Amino acid sequence: MMKSIYIGSDHAGIEAKQEVKNVLRNNSIPFEDVGVFSKQSIDYPDIAKEVCSKILKEDTLGILICGSGTGMQIASNKVPRIRAAFCYDAYGSEMARKDNDANILTLRARNFNWDYYESIVLSFLFTSFSKEERHQRRIDKLE
Repeated sequence: MMKSIYIGSDHAGIEAKQEVKNVLRNNSIPFEDVGVFSKQSIDYPDIAKEVCSKILKEDTLGILICGSGTGMQIASNKVPRIRAAFCYDAYGSEMARKDNDANILTLRARNFNWDYYESIVLSFLFTSFSKEERHQRRIDKLE
């Protein structure tokens, strides 16, 4: 059974987050939504830090959504042992897990076709790190 994943968004990503939560529910993937829960403007680094903290504590995965996807990626990657990948297709999310052992998927809410979320999210969640020595060596250099 898959561990519960953590999902969060800023105000710009709140509606897109509902779409991702539907993907998770439809595929029986356990999750916890850490916020936000309204469209009131907030600072995305606060949500990113909360999700990062939870996934590191429980050794699981997370999904973060903001208007561009980039802000959440940058904020997450400031946290030691986090490897956040902004992905816009299934190939990118698969390779982020397989080669880079990414533990956070960031998604774009604005000007993006949300129909792609299912393939992106599922490829991220159901792909494992290859554990190839060359990839592990590269990841170790990031720490």
